[in-house]
Amino acid sequence: MARKPIIFGYARVSTKKQSLERQIVNIKKAYPDAVIFQDEFTGTRLNRPAFQRMMRQVQPGDTIVFDEVSRMSRDAEDGYALYEELFEKGIELVFLKEPHINTATYKEALQANIQLTGTDVDEILIGINKYLKRLAKKQIELAFQTAQAEIDYLHKRTSEGVRRAQAAGKRVGIEKGRKLTTSKSIKAKEIIMKYAKDFGGPMKDIEVMKLAGISKNSYYKYKRQLLESIDD
Repeated sequence: MARKPIIFGYARVSTKKQSLERQIVNIKKAYPDAVIFQDEFTGTRLNRPAFQRMMRQVQPGDTIVFDEVSRMSRDAEDGYALYEELFEKGIELVFLKEPHINTATYKEALQANIQLTGTDVDEILIGINKYLKRLAKKQIELAFQTAQAEIDYLHKRTSEGVRRAQAAGKRVGIEKGRKLTTSKSIKAKEIIMKYAKDFGGPMKDIEVMKLAGISKNSYYKYKRQLLESIDD
């Protein structure tokens, strides 16, 4: 007996101050039967625990619902590559706030045909369909690029907040009511502040983890502490 298609919902937040509730409510309102997967306090990349569990379960004919495109990925290159991969596998993607890039809309563009008569009809149709595909692809890429621009702006604001806090004589990165007691945590936070993209640095989360020589859990704990110490 064939497996019945499943509707998955995916929600994600990247900082402790954000809440998953709004995303889940929006998904459940549109798709009450959606099976929800959720990640908290993650980076911008695709190596998220719940997301990977969902990817192992999803099959052709299933649907994945996101509240918005940035919940799938804020990295334009990664996001579009994953979009194309899932589309080719026959998995439907739904973005509640960007319905113009749902896979159903993309599929309509790819399947569009214009009736023509005369010579070289086949070549003309091929050219038109290639144009429609490029147009649809551009719309999807733009959506992911917009999401990436938003996180880049957040990084800039965070970096500015760090500089303001330092100019005011505040010690950035120390939890309220606590002191940093280990040289390892102090050094790790210095590396995060200097190199992590969230603080205006040039490196991705996984690269900073390796540079600092700390675990993933420690890295995101230290990064949250740093972010929470900044007063905008």
